[in-house]
Amino acid sequence: MRFITDETHFRFMERRGVAAIVSALLIIGSIVAIVAKGLNFGIEFTGGVELEAGFAEAVDVDDVRLKLADSGYDDAQVLYFGTQRDVMVRIPPQEAEGGVVREQLLTVLRQIEPEVTARSFSVVYPQIGAEVAEAGSLAMVFVLLMIFIYIMFRFQWRFSMGAVAALVHDVIITVGFFAVFQFQVDASVIAAVLAVVGYSLNDTVVVFDRIRENFLSLRGEEPIGVIDRSINQMLARTIITGITTLLVLAALLVFGGESVHSFSVALIVGIVVGTYSSIYVASAVALRLGVNAKDLLPPEPDEAIDELP
Repeated sequence: MRFITDETHFRFMERRGVAAIVSALLIIGSIVAIVAKGLNFGIEFTGGVELEAGFAEAVDVDDVRLKLADSGYDDAQVLYFGTQRDVMVRIPPQEAEGGVVREQLLTVLRQIEPEVTARSFSVVYPQIGAEVAEAGSLAMVFVLLMIFIYIMFRFQWRFSMGAVAALVHDVIITVGFFAVFQFQVDASVIAAVLAVVGYSLNDTVVVFDRIRENFLSLRGEEPIGVIDRSINQMLARTIITGITTLLVLAALLVFGGESVHSFSVALIVGIVVGTYSSIYVASAVALRLGVNAKDLLPPEPDEAIDELP
């Protein structure tokens, strides 16, 4: 039994003006939040100390957090990274050497369980964090540039502009969401944003491919009608793919623990926004730039014929 048919006839492009206003408000709000509130960067960007500790029995992270606060580590972050016997402790940069800090943290944790063990310990310096942030930004710029070139060669430059506009739209709103709610931004969030770019691009390319097919088969129809028809034909696939992906991410968010919380949130927000943008941003921008069937037709051969002597 099919819950969504291929015979829908929604006029998406007639509402592209309203969608543009909504997108503009979301982007402006995101930028304001990023500038005004900033992002809550993790130690990968700000620098700090990270200790992964193993307990023989399950422990409550709230108890661990209180013990650390009583010992002077008020800004300590404590979360599970596996089972409830595996705890990760993150604290801001310390003046003491790494080995000294490691023993101080273990001393506090031994007040909860004497047999606690340190499974890993790392110190990230602020300079390294700055390099990670710069590398992440460059990776995003490089990805968008490569996507523009790819779409331009596969389709047409107007489609490239639409695809890149949709991806920039998705990235800004996803990052803005993290700024508004002050969720921690770590390396996993950067990976999630790049994954959102891939997901949104895949959805956009599928819609563009159908638009190209319909432009070539429905040459007498207006571009707005061709785009609406194409989106309706791919709507069932878009919705079903989005829902099934969100179900998996919801399970990861609920049962995956705090270590994947930010990653799950970034993907959920990005997929919702990316599904919207593949319909109302990518296609609408291409339409606004005047895409039509002539742009997709193969070049006509030279009709000039040399006269035989």
